[in-house]
Amino acid sequence: MRFYLISDNVDTQVGMRLAGIDGVVVHTAAEVQKALKDCVEQEDIGVVLITDTLLSLSPATVYDIKLNRRRPLIVEIPDRHGNGCTKDSITRYVREAIGVKI
Repeated sequence: MRFYLISDNVDTQVGMRLAGIDGVVVHTAAEVQKALKDCVEQEDIGVVLITDTLLSLSPATVYDIKLNRRRPLIVEIPDRHGNGCTKDSITRYVREAIGVKI
């Protein structure tokens, strides 16, 4: 299984490529949906990293894959202009799940 990146900027793609993760740069909701469809069809892709900006363009497609398919795992990552709320949301999930304040 391998990782795959769907990003909205070249900087994120280059950084992930240096780490050995292939990916694509897209900008519209239609391109996001096509990239996700391609990822689902490829048996060797186990984890899809998608920037939070792109997730907001096509949330229905992303959540449909997350809820109805076993593979690939879709992980939202902040882009270079990230607002930092991803860290807060992870902390909130942990606090709600196990009742421990981090």
